Amino acid sequence: MDPCPKDGESAAEPGRGAAPSSGVVVQVREKKGPLRAAIPYMPFPVAVICLFLNTFVPGLGTFVSAFTVLCGARTDLPDRHMCCVFWLNIAAALIQILTAIVMVGWIMSIFWGMDMVILASKYSALTPQLL
Repeated sequence: MDPCPKDGESAAEPGRGAAPSSGVVVQVREKKGPLRAAIPYMPFPVAVICLFLNTFVPGLGTFVSAFTVLCGARTDLPDRHMCCVFWLNIAAALIQILTAIVMVGWIMSIFWGMDMVILASKYSALTPQLL
């Protein structure tokens, strides 16, 4: 008997009484591309401002967020140099601006701003609050 099930076969044998859908998910990780991983973890108010800017002027909030990388904002690309991450954010802003004519860039810009706010809320929950 093969130790690993083949394509289309269930790991549980029908006579053993195990449900075919029984399994345990150990860990789920989202794989991000380099542009998406370059979104900086900013303070929450700055992320909200960038979302606001991206909503009304596509790419402007992403352009502003690129400068937060130069000010020390952390990203999901720790192995890349700060200038490389800065230019990745500038490239994302240019893509948003240039494709805003056909509405793709505008929608991308709004989703980018929402990602900034989500990352900022996760980052603020993990860091201690300073008074």
